[in-house]
Order: sequence, then C-alpha cells, then structure tokens
Amino acid sequence: MPSISVVIPVKDGGERFGALLEALRRERPDEVLVVDSGSRDGSVERARAAGARVVEIPPEEFGHGRTRNLAAERTTGDLICFLTQDAVPAEGWLDAYRDAFELGERVGAAYGPHLPHPDTSPMIARELTEFFAGFAPDGRPVVQGPGDPLFLSNVNACYRRECWEEIRFPDVPYAEDQAFARAMPAAGWSKVYSPGAAVLHAHDYGPVEFMRRYFDEYRGLRETIDHVEPLSARGVLGLTRRQVAADRRWMAERSLPLGERARWTARSALHHSSRQVFAGLGSRADRLPASVRGAISLEGRDDGAAGREAPPRRAEPLFAEIAELSRRGPEPLADPVPGMSARERLHVAVAIPPFGRGSGGHSSIFQIVHWLERMGHTCSIWVHDPIGIHRTEAAGVLRRRIVSEFVPVRAPVFKGFHDWHGADVAVATGWETVAPLLLLGGTRARAYLVHDHEPEFFATSAERIWAEQTYAHDLYPISSSRWLRRLMRERYGHDGSEFRFGVDQETYLPRQVERSRDTVLFYGRDATARRAVPLGLLALDELKRRRPGLRVVIFGQEKRLPASFPHEHLGIVTPEELARHYSEARVGVCLSLTNYSLIPQEMMACGLPCVDLAGGSPEAEFGADGPVELSAADPIALADSVERLLDDDALWRRRSQAGLEFVRDATWEHAGRQVEVGLRAALADREAAALAAGAQP
Repeated sequence: MPSISVVIPVKDGGERFGALLEALRRERPDEVLVVDSGSRDGSVERARAAGARVVEIPPEEFGHGRTRNLAAERTTGDLICFLTQDAVPAEGWLDAYRDAFELGERVGAAYGPHLPHPDTSPMIARELTEFFAGFAPDGRPVVQGPGDPLFLSNVNACYRRECWEEIRFPDVPYAEDQAFARAMPAAGWSKVYSPGAAVLHAHDYGPVEFMRRYFDEYRGLRETIDHVEPLSARGVLGLTRRQVAADRRWMAERSLPLGERARWTARSALHHSSRQVFAGLGSRADRLPASVRGAISLEGRDDGAAGREAPPRRAEPLFAEIAELSRRGPEPLADPVPGMSARERLHVAVAIPPFGRGSGGHSSIFQIVHWLERMGHTCSIWVHDPIGIHRTEAAGVLRRRIVSEFVPVRAPVFKGFHDWHGADVAVATGWETVAPLLLLGGTRARAYLVHDHEPEFFATSAERIWAEQTYAHDLYPISSSRWLRRLMRERYGHDGSEFRFGVDQETYLPRQVERSRDTVLFYGRDATARRAVPLGLLALDELKRRRPGLRVVIFGQEKRLPASFPHEHLGIVTPEELARHYSEARVGVCLSLTNYSLIPQEMMACGLPCVDLAGGSPEAEFGADGPVELSAADPIALADSVERLLDDDALWRRRSQAGLEFVRDATWEHAGRQVEVGLRAALADREAAALAAGAQP
C-alpha cells in the first residue's frame, strides 16, 4: 500500500482549518505537513497539537507553485495530497485516492469534488453539484488523458511522487495546478477524477454583503457607461418567482425537510429579489442621500454618480494595451502539433467584455460555450474588464451569474488574465478583447467570434479606428452571418467561417393564445443606436395616423420611449412572457443595421411575421422574399410594409409559415457545431502555414 503525505498551506486558517485537522485524524494519512505563512490566529499551535509537522515561511515568500514544491520536497509519501486550509475531507477521502492510483501505473494525479457545506445556500450548492457531476455522470472514477478536461485543483488533489518530480509546479502567481495538468499528457501521464475523494468546500456570501456588492457594481455601470438597471415591482417579482422555483425544485429533489425548505425559500427570495433591487438602486445612486449611499456601499463611498448626457470616456488601461500591442506586436503562437486540428477534444479559452443581465451578445457566447462543452471540449472564460465594471465581484460571483442568468456552463471564469494558462485556441469576442488576447502566449491558434461590424458602433473616433484595426490581425474570423463573413473577406481579406444564431426552441414557440389583428410589437431599444429606433417611431406614428385604433406595444428597455403616439410599454420581460406577446401580436418590427438580429428569429419561432430593413445583413440572411418583410429605410415605406402584413392575410400566412420553416433547424447546438468547425479550421491553418514555411509541425 502506498504511503501518503498531506500538505496544507495555511494563513489564519480559522474554524474550517480545525475541522480539516479533525477529519485527517479519521482518514489517518502517514504524514501531515502544514506550511504556514504568517498566521496570527493560533493556526500554527492548532496544527502542532493535532500532530502535524509545521514549516513556517515569511508571507512575502509564499507562492502557489513555489510553496507547494517546497512542501513536497519535505515530505516522504509515495502519494502527495494537497488541501487548502478550508477544504474538509469527507469520510473515505483517502481510500478513494488510494483506489484512484490503482487504475494505472501512469496515473500521475487525481482530484475529487468540492461538496457544499450543510449550511451552503441552495444557489451555491446547486452550482457546485452540477459542475462536478459533469466529470463522472455515472458516479464512478474516470481516467482522463489527452483531450479530456484539463481541470485540476489543488484545493483537493493528490499526486504520484514520480509524476511531481518529473513535472513539478511552475513558479507562477496562480493556477499552478492547471499548468501541471497541461504538462501531464505530453509527459505520458494521465489523471483521475474520483467522486469518492470529496471535500467540503464552498464559498458563500451573506445576504448583506451580497446586496452591497451589487449596489457598488451597478453604480459603477452607471458611472462608466451610463447604464440604468431596470427596476420595477413586476420585473423583480417575476425574476424572484422563477429563481425561487428553481431553488425549491433543487431542494425537493434532495428531500430537504419541509422546515428547512421553508427557511431556504425565504432566503432564496431575499437573495434573488435583493440582487435586482440593489442593482437598481446602485444605478440610481445619484438620487440617494450621501449618508444612505455610504451606508449601503461595500466600499464605503458616499459620492454619487452624476447624471450625464453621455457616458464618460474609457479609462486608460484599455488604451495602454493597444499601445503595448503596437509597441511590441503580438506574442508568438506556440508551435503547431501534428493532427491538433483533428483532436477529439480541444481546450478553448474565450475572452469576453463585461456583461449585464439580458445581454444578447453574451447570451450567444455562453450558449456556444455550453454546447462546445457538451461536445466534449474544455472551455474557460476570461472577463476582460479594464474599466472596472465588475470590480466588486469575485470570479466565482461572475460564474454564478453566468450560470443563473444565462446558461449552466461548466467553464471556470477568470477576471483578467493573471491566471492565464494557455489554450489550444484563444477566442476574442469583441474588439476590446483583441489586444489583450494578442499579448498572451501559450496558445496554438487565435480566433475571433465576430458578432457585429463593430466599427459602426462609433462615430468618427479613435475607438472606430481601433475597432476596425482588429480585423487586420491574424485571428481566424468566425462570423455570425453570411453577410459578416463576406464583409470580412471582401473588405479585410479574411474569409474564415460562419455560424448562425440559435433559438431556444423550448421557449419560443406558438403559444395557445388568440392572435390580435391590430397589434404591432416593436423592439425599441434606443440605448443601442444600431437599432434605428427613431426610424421605427416615425413609421409607427404614420401608422397611428392612418389607423387610430392600432395597438402598438414597445419592449426592449425599462425606460419608456418619448413616442408621439399612445402605446403600451412592456419594458424588459422574461423570455416566457416575450413568447406569449410574440404569439398574440400580428406584426413584429425589429430593425438591424450592423448585423441581423436574433430577435426576428425568436418572433418567427412563435409564428409572428417580422419587418426589417432591406439590404445589408437582414436581406443577406433572410433573402429578398423570405420569412421577413423587408422595407426601405424610410418611415413611410416602413409603415407601408407593416400595413401590408396587417391587411393581407395571404401574405401574412406566407411570411409566418416561411418563418417557422426558417427557424426549424436554428438551434444553439447547431451554432456550437458551426463554431467548432471554425476553431478546427483555425488550428488547421496553423498546421498548413508551418508546412508551407518548411517547418516540421
């Protein structure tokens, strides 16, 4: 039987550290070594009293890789297990690791799940459970080799000494475990995910800290981009109702006692409702008294965001990265590997700009990540936030938001690139993410998920120039429409590939409601200039002149539009509510200028014919006489197009049926597979370039 040493880096371990030591008494490893870097809470004395050997180092000498190597050198076990100070082993933890290394002589490392503590909130517990369950759906240990997920966490991991001696942890600030995992396949080592090698480890935030964090975050959004978060009783109640229902289902599936369910239901309602309320208050901080702002703010700030006609300019860090790229050029790509484009599983690192609830572009990115993961690829998400929109949120909080507000991805989420550990393909998703991605090494190919022709987001400006310059760099473009792909090829000389937006077919479908003949539904998001809202309002005003009894319903933002005619204002509603409105309206209007929009597809899926602008991306995507009624960019012509669909039943049925056919195969799974083709093409281009240059890949 192999001998086992346990290593625990500690600084002010607290109560969890005491529970960890007690659990190790039960598990009975051969050796326990604690490396303390300046504790002042009695952790050193507690460790020695429990029989552990203690090595003390100055705090400034601590490094995640360096300190673990130091500790491993001072142990003697055949297997070396690493824990963090708040990871408490579950019963059977050590036996599970012994069994894991019996699965093969070249098993060099093993890791196990992080289980929620009994007092962890259902929201956090649900995320942990879903993440680790994905590694072993049948609950049995899984041997992972080349192409399998690279995840490895020294919160709870064990290493064969021979493997550690051969590879060792790199001396990096963070992610020494992920770097080790990347090096293992090349050295011929595999790793094991062992469900039985579990620890109790979960970080939860109290309700008050959670509220204050959201207040500061959304105050930052108002100050930097003039964003005002919707805040209405209906919106808060709707969101809270859905999230609480999900938490209750989770608790019921696990047979929590009724009293405990009731207690957590109340906490769940507070959690979800307070998040929305304090986000709304934060974006309206300038209206609150200074004393109230200071009391709510986690940062203790009592200054308010001034009301502005235009958002302030971006902070210097974004510009500094552009200057750095100009100064030294892109970081060289790693050498290509024979057959890398055909590997079954890839590691894809996706860089994204800051996000907010309801962001359509981010929704499509996360859907694609989700489906890439379901195809077996390993993904990581890197939030590039130089202006500090997410400055009060930890990476774990951002990940929980992605899972709860968008789609349940498995990918780890990082703030910035300090923990960068490379990838097979690194993917930029907006012009702001291109420069930082080009400055990073450790990747074999780079791609660019092109959602819009982003230079058109700006008037004549430095930002417009920089956005356009991103298309000149050596990133493989994966465009979100045929029109965008053609633009990349003809204007910028990069053909690349394309993908098509998907539709949530389970949500957007014709509902059993009566369709009104006199209702027009308009996507009126005037905060986004490319939506041509003034043009739409002029057309609707003309229609109301012709047809005073016409019912106009406007949605897309919380703020009511300054329309010159009576209308109903929906604001921002849930997808389920939106599907009902799509199913009862006669005509939808959604105008798109920089790329076709996802919204017409959602309308079509509910049987609602839509009007958009002729020419450009809508016509290239939908065809000149397809599922969408196309109009010239003229208010009277636009009014005429809407009126034709209101009056002509045959035309209405033809557009409606064509729309249902158009979106029948528009799924996010298909979009993910199209993006996968582009990622493999980016790698294949690298292999081909190496061969053409006479290099041996």
